[in-house]
Amino acid sequence: MAAANLIAGRGVGFRMNTAPPGFEAQRDLPRGFLEFFSNLHRRFTPWQQELIAERRRVLEESLEGNKPAHCFPSGAVRNGWRIELPDWCQDQRNQVMVAADDTELVVKMLNCGAPGIILDLEDMMANEWEHHRVGIENILATLAGTLAYFDNKREQLTGIQPSPTVIWIRPRGLHLHQAGIVEDAITSAALFDVARIAYQIDPAELKHPLSFYIPKSESAEEALWWRDLFKAVAEAQGWSHSALKCMALVESHPLAFQMEEFLYNLRDHILGLAVGRRDYMASLIHFNLYDPDWVLPDRNTIAHDVPFLKNLEDLMPEVCHKRGVLAIGSMTTCYPCRQDVEWNARALKVLAGEKRSDADGLMDGARTGHPDQSQIALDQFPYPNQLERRRAHGERYPDLRPRAQNLGQPTLAGTRAAVRAAIRYRNGLLNGLGASLLDGSIEDLASDRIYRLMIAQRMCHSRQVPVVDEAGNSVAHTRERVRQLFDEELENLLAHAGRELGTPETFRQARRVSEAMIMSGEIDPL
Repeated sequence: MAAANLIAGRGVGFRMNTAPPGFEAQRDLPRGFLEFFSNLHRRFTPWQQELIAERRRVLEESLEGNKPAHCFPSGAVRNGWRIELPDWCQDQRNQVMVAADDTELVVKMLNCGAPGIILDLEDMMANEWEHHRVGIENILATLAGTLAYFDNKREQLTGIQPSPTVIWIRPRGLHLHQAGIVEDAITSAALFDVARIAYQIDPAELKHPLSFYIPKSESAEEALWWRDLFKAVAEAQGWSHSALKCMALVESHPLAFQMEEFLYNLRDHILGLAVGRRDYMASLIHFNLYDPDWVLPDRNTIAHDVPFLKNLEDLMPEVCHKRGVLAIGSMTTCYPCRQDVEWNARALKVLAGEKRSDADGLMDGARTGHPDQSQIALDQFPYPNQLERRRAHGERYPDLRPRAQNLGQPTLAGTRAAVRAAIRYRNGLLNGLGASLLDGSIEDLASDRIYRLMIAQRMCHSRQVPVVDEAGNSVAHTRERVRQLFDEELENLLAHAGRELGTPETFRQARRVSEAMIMSGEIDPL
């Protein structure tokens, strides 16, 4: 696999979100929005393109051996600045995350008693026009307090109950584009999402400031893009310059070295950082793809407290609490099931253990994805936060890339599981699901990235780092062998599809796309 292919794929597996045939922006978007948006587009889309080019440069350097590292302390780190955390978000012990286009689940999550809810337009939602349109409408109705769904069991309309729950909106990341809005041009999807929501709301009618959850950032420099966008939107709307607030996910390896600078650049807007454990693991593999010391074992054998994750999760509260903002732990993927009492008890026990570990690590909260998880997660954290707590001997510059040693043996069974999960995830995506429940765990695009990268990694290094079968024999992961695994796992899935969505054809298409993405080195969406 050539380095260039692994940096920028050929667009095999991702279609750019495009407005449908017959769409006319001037007619079909809110009156006046196109003029409002076009001014922002001319300023921020070229800047977005520059930042994407810089991402590719940093990745290429890492693949060539110049990997991300701690920088000499800047003024942003040395100076004694702090951020004032407002009263309305002092308690974020649990933030429930839900795809914004799932109306029923949005209402249920809002009514479950969690201190925060993240309405997701990104990885948990299919990046397709109609899903996005519904997601935006649901967000606007949620902010207005009018969202409702018809409960078939109770035969009644169920709406949002009054509560202090903080509403966060996760727009699409800087890496994604949107087509069909500006004539003969693509634009930044993140820009479109923020503008589309901000244009139609009245801050005076909100119970707290309009708040976003920034995904997929890769540098402190990118925080300047978000800072200037928030200020430009506020100015265009006649609001105060700091009217828009945010939190940000740390999901990439380079950003882990620049968290304090990222906070500094967004200090008028940002209220905390959160760990995106799955995306971060994928990023670590990507930035170390050609390093045989970084071949990981089977995904289901990697504990949540392995050194390369724990070192980041120890550093984040130290950075955040020093500057007065929240540190939020990662999302638990193990999903409860009310119909299976034994599984349900085990899933909730895993949840409690992970969140207690987050609390012991001085996190102020964590994220969950099911209403039944909310109270259990809440109970693991001191109320309302741990902002005043710091490690007695916290290390400011820990090793964020400890060698992936003694974590387990890569196995052929693990490769099979990765192939099977990649096909099943993409089958769900082809049927409109941004996240799918697979074998008791919620799997979204971050999981898919891990599986595809792990397979690519084993193809690069299986002669140096053995991947063994059940008899302990090393199995070379050639293109032909991986293709054979895709053949076999597709047939197994077709024979035992059960209740999964889709048809044999969507499974076959999912297999074709997933395999092609790995073979062509396509890692990230467009």
